[in-house]
Amino acid sequence: MKPEIIVVTAAYGRDRIGELGGQQAVVPIVAAAGADGIEIRRELCSEAEIQQLPALGKAISDAGLTAFYSVPEALYTEEGALNPGLASHLNEAQQLNARLIKYSLGHYQPGSDGSPLRDGLTLVVENDQTDCGTLAALNGYFSDDAPVGMTFDMGNWLWVGDDPIRAAGKLASFVSYVHVKAAAPTADGWRAIALDEADNLWRETLALLPSDVPRGIEFPLEGDDLVAVTRHYVDLLREV
Repeated sequence: MKPEIIVVTAAYGRDRIGELGGQQAVVPIVAAAGADGIEIRRELCSEAEIQQLPALGKAISDAGLTAFYSVPEALYTEEGALNPGLASHLNEAQQLNARLIKYSLGHYQPGSDGSPLRDGLTLVVENDQTDCGTLAALNGYFSDDAPVGMTFDMGNWLWVGDDPIRAAGKLASFVSYVHVKAAAPTADGWRAIALDEADNLWRETLALLPSDVPRGIEFPLEGDDLVAVTRHYVDLLREV
């Protein structure tokens, strides 16, 4: 069985999404490219768009796509408490008819309350590009009987100085969603690049991760024909 391919709207870039008229305008592109779903980014929603999530959810469903929802916040506060906006975000995800909601981990502390996370739609935490997104932090969390799954962002390990291969070896059993991302070093740090421009690290990392979980495209999708560009990588990620 081939994995589901999810297109992360941020792959098109904030400016291009603005030119197109918002994330809803990306839905037909993703559908025409043959993807299975779309990840809506809360940081790319205006306040007006937050109020129109049911309409966006209907557009996604009508296009035959699954919705994922990404919240650009940490699940745990600096004090180790659950994000105070969790209930509101879960409500937004339900309005979107999302199957999954994603946070970064944040400042988890052993023994922090995780019981409210066991009910409702699937909740995952991602390794982000902060000190809370290191292998040590994520391994500690998931080794502590975490009640949620993991979004494994293949590229973000490079931003925090960890080895993606080592991270995959440690965390593969907890992974329920993969963000496929390649990166290259620059004078100002790492930057995400398209897979066709990358070395084989992304392939080697992906080979160590579960093959039956959704794979999200979170690297730049650029060009005059966005449907063709997106379809190229949707097809590639179904086959590797």
